[in-house]
Amino acid sequence: MCENGGEMEKTLFQKIADKEIPAAIVYEDDLCVAFRDVAPVAPVHILLIPRKPLRDIAAAGPEDAALLGHLMLKVGEIARAEGLAEGGFRTVMNTGAEAGQTVPHLHVHIIGGRSLQWPPG
Repeated sequence: MCENGGEMEKTLFQKIADKEIPAAIVYEDDLCVAFRDVAPVAPVHILLIPRKPLRDIAAAGPEDAALLGHLMLKVGEIARAEGLAEGGFRTVMNTGAEAGQTVPHLHVHIIGGRSLQWPPG
């Protein structure tokens, strides 16, 4: 709810989770949805989001511990299903504009399928 009592506008990711916007979904359950990024930075680039509308990891509280644990377990499961576990993969959670977060809904990037040396070079 907004401060004035009205409904908050759904984020792009909430609309994807609610099937209002199509996406290439690779996994979903009652707590989360995973789908392919529309602007991938690697051969495999999947976004994993909670169905609960959390702005980012900094907005999560103690009541979200089980949900966050569930997301982390699903990261490994999805990476294995995508064939990334053996060669390796990267997970990224951006928090805030300065970190590059463009959608105000917590999401985990699961990235792999190529060398991801850091720093690039």
